[in-house]
Amino acid sequence: MIIRSILFFCCCCFSLQGYADDAYPSKPIRLYVGFAPGGGTDIAARIIAPYVSKELGQSIVIENKPGVGGNIATDVISKSPPDGYLIMLSSVGPLAYSPHIYKLAYDPLKDLTPIGLGVTSGNALIVNPQVLKAKTLAEYVAIAEKTPGGLAYGTSGSGSGGHLAGELFAATAKIKLIHIGYRGGGPAINDLLGGTVPSLFATIITAKQLIESGKVDALAVTSRQRSKALPNVPTIAELGYPGYEAANWYAFIAPPKTPPAIVNKLNAAINKALRDPQIREKLLMQGLDPTPSTPDEMAAYMKKEYNLWGGVIAKAGIKADN
Repeated sequence: MIIRSILFFCCCCFSLQGYADDAYPSKPIRLYVGFAPGGGTDIAARIIAPYVSKELGQSIVIENKPGVGGNIATDVISKSPPDGYLIMLSSVGPLAYSPHIYKLAYDPLKDLTPIGLGVTSGNALIVNPQVLKAKTLAEYVAIAEKTPGGLAYGTSGSGSGGHLAGELFAATAKIKLIHIGYRGGGPAINDLLGGTVPSLFATIITAKQLIESGKVDALAVTSRQRSKALPNVPTIAELGYPGYEAANWYAFIAPPKTPPAIVNKLNAAINKALRDPQIREKLLMQGLDPTPSTPDEMAAYMKKEYNLWGGVIAKAGIKADN
């Protein structure tokens, strides 16, 4: 009788677990973006989310929660219920840079659940031609060398990909650059166009339309290879700084202890979106390279980037007020 009761209980548990897995998602999913609307992460999320929504049979509501380079939104994720109804498309900053710059209330390697990589990209160094008369990277460096106190550059926020790209370039070119962090790519571009800040390390997805419209000049991209979205813009490495590379990437994350069944379901839908020809074309034309992965592959990549950029930040002496 006891054995029969145990078997019955186990069968019920397996049955309920299977039901729970099949039922997810049974209501809309919220997708956090840690930056203001109009930036690279935001645009990537809005390209990918509709396909994933259709695949899962539930709407995905994108919520912009800017602040401290995406760290505020990531902190919320690290403390949220692990039910799969609040996830985030995070940039590399909160996952690999910020822990070495800020005193955070979360550890990205312990307090988050990787779902999978989304896209990888580089940044573009762009300037307002009405404010900064630099048509080439060499001219930009020359101006920086002659600017008392250093030449200012803006980014989407402290600890963002643009911030680290700028700091790495300053160290590589041996020039003084002053970082100005904003609450997202949109506000940073507004100040660039308004002349408040003369230059910007912006994601390619953010800078592309401005470059093509002639409102800004593009001096270089930070990726190892030229971007398919900006094939005529050279890399910093090919302009006299061999070995320079600052990759940007966005990845989907969930709260800690999110059940593997939910993670795998989200991962499958996201990867299917990233492999869809139309979605791929939209992303590539914005300078974003679709990068499907498993949750384990993303976890390994995140740890590698965490260690790599930790060394760069320590060597450069980057602090929260940079």
